[in-house]
Amino acid sequence: MKILYGVPSEGMGHATRSKVIITHLLDSGHDVRVATSDRAADFMEKAFPGRVFKIEGFHLKYDKGTVDRWKSFSHLVSSAPESLVTNTRQFLNVHRDFAPQVVISDFESFSYYFAKVHRIPILSIDNMQVINRCTLDLAIPEEETENHRLAKAIIKAKVPFCARYLVTSFFDAPPRKPRTEVVAPILREAILNTTPSRGEHILVYQTATSQTDLVEGLARVKGQKFLVYGFNRDEDHGDIQLKKFSEDGFIHDLASSKAVLTNGGFSLISEAVYLHKPVLSFPLSGQFEQYVNGAEVERMGYGRNFAKFSPDAVKAFLFDLNDFTQAVSQHHQEGNHQILTAVDQFLNEVGAGSVDEEVDGD
Repeated sequence: MKILYGVPSEGMGHATRSKVIITHLLDSGHDVRVATSDRAADFMEKAFPGRVFKIEGFHLKYDKGTVDRWKSFSHLVSSAPESLVTNTRQFLNVHRDFAPQVVISDFESFSYYFAKVHRIPILSIDNMQVINRCTLDLAIPEEETENHRLAKAIIKAKVPFCARYLVTSFFDAPPRKPRTEVVAPILREAILNTTPSRGEHILVYQTATSQTDLVEGLARVKGQKFLVYGFNRDEDHGDIQLKKFSEDGFIHDLASSKAVLTNGGFSLISEAVYLHKPVLSFPLSGQFEQYVNGAEVERMGYGRNFAKFSPDAVKAFLFDLNDFTQAVSQHHQEGNHQILTAVDQFLNEVGAGSVDEEVDGD
């Protein structure tokens, strides 16, 4: 079957997760092309040479660990004319050179609209839809109410009326809408193949490089060793080591850590939980999906969730670290079996003609 797979480029989590599914599809005999942009396009081209349609995507802008909505909007407006030309050209190229029979979208708009224009079935695979299509066992605090409302509206409008939704989640979230199935997170093969151990260091991953107080704050947590990724440079600050990113090095440091300190990104938290690592989460302000991930970590007893980074928050987390380690050690996931089985089932239904592109009610 000919499949167009849409991957957003905001962060690399979408790309690394999608690589797992695309590899499985190719191994199963399907013909796959990928629509994505920027770093994700380079990553996918290296993994799947000659299979990438490079498009223009949308990017968030940050200021000191917070999403800057005005800068993000300004960037969108300024880049819109060029993006429109590029994406229109690729829209025509996909139809002329590939003509897919089905689209899989990881919360990506180009592939979604291509499917709608050409009336072909869409399978949505992402974790974001947990906010729109599932029941969350969380009390939303007042300060997150507006972020919740905005996130839900955006997610609902992003890829509506898909033939099927596979919602990835490391926590229980019962579906509340039709055509929706909740499955365990997608894990990289390298994560599945690694053997976790408990070392003496804490892995730190920070995506917002504008947060300049991180190293200074960690230095105030005495007697702890931190390996910090996200600034993409090697620096020695005694017990704090900044490290350039490498996949092998990162996975080794993750698997051998005693805990993980990160924002609220879904991919790393899912991998940490799978490897039985307690998590200290500082979600990016304005990103409700990250708030949910951090809040669920705390609700499950796997770690703590704080609105802002501070040395005192790290100390509070470490005080109960043994309890968090015991709780997260009970977490279990059977690799990628659940998600791959669900994808195969959907494609079999498409092949049998039992999936209708036109769906009612969402």
